[in-house]
Amino acid sequence: MMKYRLLGRSALRVSELCLGTMGFGPEWGWGADYETSRAVFDAYAQAGGNFIDTANRYTEGSSEWYVGDFTKADRDHFVLATKYTLHDRMGDPNFSGNHKKNLQRSVRESLKRLQTDYIDLLWLHAWDFTVRPDELMRALEEEVQSGRVTHIGISDTPAWIVAQCNTIAELRGWSSFTALQVEYSLLQRTPERDLIPMAKAFDMAITPWAPLAGGALTGKYLQAADTPPGRLKSGSARLSDAATTVTREVVAIAQELGVSPSHVALQWTRQRDAIVVPIIGAKKPEQIIDSIGAVSVVLSEQHLQRLHQVSALELGFPHDFLNQDGVQQVTYSGELKNILDISRA
Repeated sequence: MMKYRLLGRSALRVSELCLGTMGFGPEWGWGADYETSRAVFDAYAQAGGNFIDTANRYTEGSSEWYVGDFTKADRDHFVLATKYTLHDRMGDPNFSGNHKKNLQRSVRESLKRLQTDYIDLLWLHAWDFTVRPDELMRALEEEVQSGRVTHIGISDTPAWIVAQCNTIAELRGWSSFTALQVEYSLLQRTPERDLIPMAKAFDMAITPWAPLAGGALTGKYLQAADTPPGRLKSGSARLSDAATTVTREVVAIAQELGVSPSHVALQWTRQRDAIVVPIIGAKKPEQIIDSIGAVSVVLSEQHLQRLHQVSALELGFPHDFLNQDGVQQVTYSGELKNILDISRA
């Protein structure tokens, strides 16, 4: 059974793993039908899961309809998270974007599909570079004040914009983003440059999407013959030589521990120095059951070091520059080791 974590600086209790429902519905050609989606949902809920992630665009709205059906009998038990930004109607510019008109319309439509009168966590899905941060945060605050939304989060947005938005919200006494959703895995560590340090500074929870890198970290694509046509191309970063090296290390550690590779990959994201709640998806109940098993796995420091080293990335400027011994020598007068409460990047 899963335990619970607080979602960032909020007191909202969410399960250790979040159920991603982008594959609930057959409209995109690869998702699960209603009955199979229900079986996946039930397996997750029976293991103590209460945190459900969907979006207005997922499977043309079917994902929200399914989630609404599955949760309506015990709505207040579940923490429902959905997103706005992506289009509901092609060819109409006001049916997409971060602006207030689309926000209000999208929330109304999501509430209908989810068959509820409030959303526990509303994500801004992706930054569109057309809305001023102050205008956005005021519009989101109005949704919170209306009772239609309880908490807000942000996804797929540059760190400096998130920091600006939260600073404005805190200054004006508005609701700030309590969680950050980004792609993050052993094959995608670039959020460690700015996004994750920013989230930690604002006490935001981090909910990684694709923590298994589209299934690549399970090892199932190590054999080229197993690559599904149209899903992962030969030039994909998830099938590069570097990715294969990382995946082989994940598989090796899994064999040493007697667990599945998915457990190792998921647990690596969870054993970070931040509040991390990975989003797990599945098209079959057995897949979700396997992923849930990660909560009982603990990686040793040796295992963590092996994974860090094999997947290491260059942080780039200014991070690598500031971490140089010579720079730190002149910055801290040679006393860094004697200054308490300073964490080195």
